[in-house]
Amino acid sequence: MTIKLFNTLSRKKEVLKPIQPPQVTIYSCGPTVYNYAHIGNWRSFLVADFLCRTLEYFHYQVKQVMNITDVGHLTSDENTGEDKIERAARLQKKTAPEITEFYLQAFLKDRRLLNILPPALLPRATEHIPEMIELIKILEKKGYAYSIKDGLYFDTSKFPAYGKLSGQSLSEKRAGARVEVVSGKKHPADFALWKFSPSDQQRQQEWDSPWGKGFPGWHIECSTLSTKYLGQPFDIHTGGVDHIGVHHENEIAQSEAAYNQPLAHYWLHIEFLQIKEQKMAKSAHNFYLLEDLREKGYHPLAFRLLILSAHYQSRQDFSWKALEQAQRNLEKIYHFAHRLLTLSRQKESPSARAKVNLASYQKKFSAALAGNLNTPQALAVLFDFLKSIEKLWSQKKLAPPQAEEAYQLLLNFDQVLGLEIKERASQEVKIPPIVQQLVKEREKKRAAEKWSEADQLRERIQSLGYQVEDTSQGPRIFSLDFSD
Repeated sequence: MTIKLFNTLSRKKEVLKPIQPPQVTIYSCGPTVYNYAHIGNWRSFLVADFLCRTLEYFHYQVKQVMNITDVGHLTSDENTGEDKIERAARLQKKTAPEITEFYLQAFLKDRRLLNILPPALLPRATEHIPEMIELIKILEKKGYAYSIKDGLYFDTSKFPAYGKLSGQSLSEKRAGARVEVVSGKKHPADFALWKFSPSDQQRQQEWDSPWGKGFPGWHIECSTLSTKYLGQPFDIHTGGVDHIGVHHENEIAQSEAAYNQPLAHYWLHIEFLQIKEQKMAKSAHNFYLLEDLREKGYHPLAFRLLILSAHYQSRQDFSWKALEQAQRNLEKIYHFAHRLLTLSRQKESPSARAKVNLASYQKKFSAALAGNLNTPQALAVLFDFLKSIEKLWSQKKLAPPQAEEAYQLLLNFDQVLGLEIKERASQEVKIPPIVQQLVKEREKKRAAEKWSEADQLRERIQSLGYQVEDTSQGPRIFSLDFSD
């Protein structure tokens, strides 16, 4: 099936044509490990995971590289301010390596909880300083670099294509707008390749270079790491929309100026996760951590399901109400999978069987994913499928072989959804005590042939979101309602 993705570079959907099929190479901007990743950050990482899983679902071989920024990211995200790692180390009275290792491990822990596939490589910036210096040497030799008091800078006026990703020409860049004012820069958009260590203080992380002791600029690491591990050009670059105007624009300028080749063929950018229509940001103190969600009793995979429910190009508002609905839907999926697995192992079979066109659901699911990673539409297919199976079940027309086929289709969908359906389906479903008690009371009424009262109890159980199925082995309880 043909896959289409929206390419920020061309501003349109394009058919994916990998450089060396069946392999697809992907570079994803990773975390700066000076603090915990918040759930707004995790939306970008989750969408990159959905992309990788989708490509593997269509039988591509994915090689994803994600960098770990452990030096050089300044508090301005550009050329001024304190290094975020150095600042965290100073405030917490720890060494820079202690800070980066602690928050890296926290990041990896949350990644596992969210069931995000690990990338093929997770290189750290500090482990590639020599390679960054070599790239800067190339840019200097080709006339793209100049030195001022605080560092070596890239001359954007020498790169005519600067601004092609954002659509903003160099003349539209103004001091004091999107970029910081630095004395001595030829143009406000010029950016640091190498920053000199301040003369009045000693940094914890600094290196000798041909230009003086210092540390790399934030942007140079991604150009260096992507080319080193994926080659240039590679297939797809992912990241948040906030990277379009500066970070990714600068990556393109460095890499293409150095090697006269496109950096990446496709640029996939993920919109913000917001709170009350405001972007989540550590600087604004309006964010939640994954641990905050867990402390309130929400499963990390409920958050994963929540992110799946919105298209990556649309801004998504986070609310506890939306997360609560996602958690309920997650539980319903698990309950349903458990029921299918249980029925598939039974010998009894209904007298009347209905044919289920599972292939049509798989085709619709695949089409949604192939159409620019439309995860909300894919989820709609999933819930429509569950409703159709539930209807057959209520009519006692679902036989064990059909249940097995339906269960396998759920597992097929979960290759992309990543909700751990197989692991959860084999576990016992936890039914609330009040529902269990009502079921026991209903059985007593049935035994006494008090059918009207038994029906009333069934309705009460249904009002709580559960249904009772009467079988020769006794009553079975399962969750209702697969609506969003």
